[in-house]
Amino acid sequence: IILDTQNSRKRKPTSSGAANSTGTGNTVGHSPPSTPSTHTPGGGIPVASNVNIAQKSSMVCGADGTSGFASSSNQMDNLDSFVDFEDNVDSFLSNDDGDGRDIFAALKKGPSEQESLKSLSLSEVANNRASNNKVVCCHFSTDGKLLASAGHEKKVFLWNMDNFSMDTKPEEHTNFITDIRFRPNSTQLATSSSDGTVRLWNAAERNGALQNFLGHSSHVTSVDFHPKLTEILCSCDDNGEIRFWTVGQNAASRVSRVKQGGTGRVRFQPRIGKLLAVAAGNTVNIIDIDTDTSLHSQAKVHSGEVNCICWDETGEYLASASQDSVKVWSAASGQCIHELRSHGNQYQSCIFHPRYPKVLIVGGYQTVELWSVADNQRNVVPAHEGLIAALAHSPLTGSIASASHDRWVKLWK
Repeated sequence: IILDTQNSRKRKPTSSGAANSTGTGNTVGHSPPSTPSTHTPGGGIPVASNVNIAQKSSMVCGADGTSGFASSSNQMDNLDSFVDFEDNVDSFLSNDDGDGRDIFAALKKGPSEQESLKSLSLSEVANNRASNNKVVCCHFSTDGKLLASAGHEKKVFLWNMDNFSMDTKPEEHTNFITDIRFRPNSTQLATSSSDGTVRLWNAAERNGALQNFLGHSSHVTSVDFHPKLTEILCSCDDNGEIRFWTVGQNAASRVSRVKQGGTGRVRFQPRIGKLLAVAAGNTVNIIDIDTDTSLHSQAKVHSGEVNCICWDETGEYLASASQDSVKVWSAASGQCIHELRSHGNQYQSCIFHPRYPKVLIVGGYQTVELWSVADNQRNVVPAHEGLIAALAHSPLTGSIASASHDRWVKLWK
C-alpha cells in the first residue's frame, strides 16, 4: 500500500540524519546463529548505574502552528508475491474486529475539549546517559515497567521504571542496532542491526541472545512483533526486503520486497495486526496481509526520506515523519488528513500521545513538539542537545521516552 503526495524531491541521507538512525552502516558482518534458550523468564532488572533523576517545570501546549493538507491518488499497485506462510501462521490473516472509535471525531466537540488540549503539559521526570554513543531507538514493554534502548554502541540497555536501575546485554551485534521492540506481554525483545541480523533477547535473564535470525543480505533497518500472534516478527532491510520470522524457527516463513527500496521501517497495525505499515525511501506502504497487496497507489508521500512511522492505538490512523513534515493518514482511504511542516526543524521521530489521541509528539533537532491535530496548535519543548532519533510511549502508564544522538535517554510525563 503506498500513499501519495505531489512532491518528488529525494533527500540524500547524511551521516547525522536518517541514515544513522535507520540503519545504513559501513560494513555488514553475520554472526553464527545461536541456539534458542530453554530458560524460563525470571528475576528482574538488576544493577543500578549512572542514572540522573531530574524534575523540570511543565511546558504548556498552545503555540500557534500551521499545517497543509494533501491527498493521495487511487491507482493500485501490488507488491511482489509473498512466499507462502507455514501452516502455523495461517491465522495471521484473520479479520478480527478492532476498536472502531474514530479518534478524530472529537474535532466536532465543543470548546471545552479544545481548551483541555491547550492546557496539556509535558515534563521531564528522569534521564539517563548510559550509552557512550548515539542512541537511535527505544521501546517500552507492554506493562510499561521496562524501557529498552540501543544504537551505535551495539548493545541493548534496559532501564527499570520501578527503581531506575540500569542493565545491559552482551555486545553480540557486530554493527550498530537500528531498531528495538518488545514482544507483546513479554520480557522478550528483538533488535535489528546494520550487521544484517535480527536477534531475540530476554530482558529478565543475564545471558546473551536467545536466537539469531539470518537471511537478510543487507543492513536490517527495522523490526516489529505481531500484536496478536506474538511468536511472529517482521523485519526489513535497506534493499526493501521484508521477512517474517517465527520465534524458535531459523528460516523466514515469508519473504517479500517493496518496489522502492531504501532505508525502511515496519510497524504492525495495533491490536488486530491485519495491516503492516512499511516506510521505504520517501514512500509509505500499508500492506493488507490478507491479500498480499498495497491498499493504495505507489507514490512519493514526502519530499525526503521517511524517518519514522507510527500507528494510533486504534489502528485507524498512521503518522509518518520526514525532515520537513509530519503527515497523518487514514488507513481506510489512504488520504492525508493532517500535515505539520517542520520549518527547518529536521523531524526524525513521532508518536501519538498515550493519553490524548488527537495529539502527536514529534522529535526533531534538540526539541520535541506537541501537535494538536484538532486545532493545529503546537508547542516546542526543549529536550536534548542533539537529534531526537526515537520516541516511545506506554499507554498503560502514560510515560513517554525520548532517545537522542546526544547519548541521553529521557523520561517524560
